[in-house]
Amino acid sequence: MVVGSLDRLMRQALDDGVFPGGVLAVAHQGIIRHLSAYGYANLFTRQPVDLNTRFDLASLTKPLATTLSVMQLVQRGRLSLNDVLTSFFPDLPDKEKECIRIEDLLLHAAGMPDYRPYYKQLVHIPSAGRREALKQMLLQEPLAYEPGTRTLYSDPGFMLLGIIVEAVSRDFLFDYISESVYRPMVLTSLVPDKRMGLHGTDNVAATEYCPWRKKSLVGEVHDENAHVCGGFSGHAGLFGTAEDILKLLEGVAAAYHGRDTGGIFETEVVRRFFAFSDQHARVLGFDRPSETNSSAGSRFSQKTIGHLGYTGVSFWMDLSKDIVVVLLTNRVHPSRENEKIRTFRPILHDRVMDVLNAGG
Repeated sequence: MVVGSLDRLMRQALDDGVFPGGVLAVAHQGIIRHLSAYGYANLFTRQPVDLNTRFDLASLTKPLATTLSVMQLVQRGRLSLNDVLTSFFPDLPDKEKECIRIEDLLLHAAGMPDYRPYYKQLVHIPSAGRREALKQMLLQEPLAYEPGTRTLYSDPGFMLLGIIVEAVSRDFLFDYISESVYRPMVLTSLVPDKRMGLHGTDNVAATEYCPWRKKSLVGEVHDENAHVCGGFSGHAGLFGTAEDILKLLEGVAAAYHGRDTGGIFETEVVRRFFAFSDQHARVLGFDRPSETNSSAGSRFSQKTIGHLGYTGVSFWMDLSKDIVVVLLTNRVHPSRENEKIRTFRPILHDRVMDVLNAGG
């Protein structure tokens, strides 16, 4: 029942041009109920999507790499959610930023703007000096509002958070999360573009033609700011498969429910990050479904967390019902102008929940 109903909906999405290709993964109470691939990874080469196809995870990097890195550092006593920026940058040039806490950055409540095209300046700096230059740009970035007074989804905020992780761990952000979480969990598909050894022919979903880089992007990070910083930053740059994301989220959910994760995640820390509050529209590092017109549909419980990514990727995890849904697509291929996925996502998630509730 699960396979038939969800397969039909996904194939209809292909016919309707919602996306060229995708993978849908669904787990309930730790058991995979659906894992199937659809359509094309590349419309021009007609390469099909399969379960080993890596997708550009875009902003899923924020919860799945940067937030989990912070979680690991907190778990190991190397970082506190109440640590302020001056703990890491004692010569902070902007006094207004002195009170910004790690928790504020995770909640998108640190006063940072939503987006800045730093790449336009960074591209003119030798590659070896770009990460330091980005750090200075972020520390000097004027605040958009007083920290802690509101929320504004912020790429620069998570870029800064990634730099903090590197300063505390004394390691490259990806290397730290890989050694701490991905390798122990054998999640081999989760890598930045520079670690895939891609030459345009590997099993990775294409995104769009980039007028700035003057080429179609295959195995190269879509986000421009991440690209000029070596392909990976605190806000974007991770690639991976739906099955590995499902395994990762199942591991986090297991810790939340008090089950053993081999010491990778500690229940107390995970529950602190996933503490729900009426004061915040998010938990630490993860989104919650909006009250109206949510991409998660209308069937998930109040204890649901997740995230979207610009390239057409998303996940939602219902901690009350123990359900995880991962949808990876290449909806920006060949152009970001295709926004049909906005209508499709809630329909899909409602169908998933209806099927599971019916015992499928």
